[in-house]
Amino acid sequence: MNNNKLFFWSVTVALAGFLFGFDTVVISGANQPTKELWDTSPLFHGTFIMSMALWGTVLGSLLGGIPTDKLGRKKTLFWIGILFLVSAIGSALAPDPYSFSFFRFIGGIGVGASSVAAPTYIAEISSPDRRGRLVALYQFGIVLGIFIAFFSNYLLKGVGGTADWRYMLGAEAIPAVLYCLMILGVPNSPRWLAVKRKDKEGALSILKQIYNESEAKQVLSSIVNESSSAAQKVATGIFSKKYSIPLTLGFFISFFNQLSGINFLLYYAPEILEKAGLAAKASLANSIWIGGTNLIFTIVGMLLIDKLGRKTLLILGSIFYIIGLAGSAWAFYTAAAPTILLSFILIFIMAHAIGQGAVIWVFISEIFPNEVRAFGQSWGTGVHWVFAAIITLVTPLFLDAEKGIFGDNPWPIFAFFAFMMCLQLLWVLIAVPETKGISLEDLEKKLIR
Repeated sequence: MNNNKLFFWSVTVALAGFLFGFDTVVISGANQPTKELWDTSPLFHGTFIMSMALWGTVLGSLLGGIPTDKLGRKKTLFWIGILFLVSAIGSALAPDPYSFSFFRFIGGIGVGASSVAAPTYIAEISSPDRRGRLVALYQFGIVLGIFIAFFSNYLLKGVGGTADWRYMLGAEAIPAVLYCLMILGVPNSPRWLAVKRKDKEGALSILKQIYNESEAKQVLSSIVNESSSAAQKVATGIFSKKYSIPLTLGFFISFFNQLSGINFLLYYAPEILEKAGLAAKASLANSIWIGGTNLIFTIVGMLLIDKLGRKTLLILGSIFYIIGLAGSAWAFYTAAAPTILLSFILIFIMAHAIGQGAVIWVFISEIFPNEVRAFGQSWGTGVHWVFAAIITLVTPLFLDAEKGIFGDNPWPIFAFFAFMMCLQLLWVLIAVPETKGISLEDLEKKLIR
């Protein structure tokens, strides 16, 4: 097996995750400045400034399965890069909140579509024993993008005076251009070629770049035979009864991912830390600690996902989620020192990185069969982004110092998320199957009725 080539292709595609992470979190540096510049209400700010990209993400994730399926994974990934580029330039130059929201929406479409196309592509080129680590590269790209966005925001704070947020948002154009150029160098997914284009020769030529000739033919035979078996069954849509198990699993892993509060924290980290008593510049600096912790423990999760398995990581993550979130609620409630609060927040970030963060994109990309994988990925990511958008939209209604429901003390928000993670732990223990080390075709036999 040519592990170097496989790794290079996976890393290149995972750069879509880097743009995803950067685009998602860079807005944290523009949160307060745009609120002051355009004098927006909490509802308007949450709906149009902070969550508009996420509504674009909902659209991109729900519809992303169409181009991923019809045009192919590679072409879709290229146009995703173009969307990120347009969004970065447009958001940086936006003269008013409405044009700003439009360009953030465009970037959101790119984020949503990337969460469909990138994990699908990597899962389809990977071997069963390395699939977890390789698909997790997408999550690594996300957290690396988050870390760089926090760091970039910190470095650019004050550079452009009151317009420094424009430099923060515009910085994304540089990696977007590099990504578009690099993605041209990866091949099409062999499973997509074999199943959707019926191009066995094209699929085999790509598989031969990964495996030796006999192994490549064996993998292609498995793909074609399973596809033929599926084609002999009654044609059904993604929401048919036979897909009920993967649909249910995809829904709940995405639902609980956002009900952990991860996007709430990442989007509003500087504001949350300011409420704990840190100055604006110090809150941006401490946001780097959040991004750095996320990055380090994502690497840990990547190293463990194919050893301990997906279910074990979700259990460990759930336990530390509860500790971190309950501790944060207590710290806010008792007005504990900012360093204590930051410690609990970092435990929460660690829990996400080794648990849900490492597992979600891998798990969703595994549980759906070849013939509907792109649309199954759209389902799971669509649920993920719908709840992400809702949480980000309503957060200002709870967090705003003057007009928010909880004012300067958001402890009930953290307590609510801690309770939801208790429910997640029960769900994982009862309902989640282990998928490590099983081929995509064998998983189909296990999960499809």
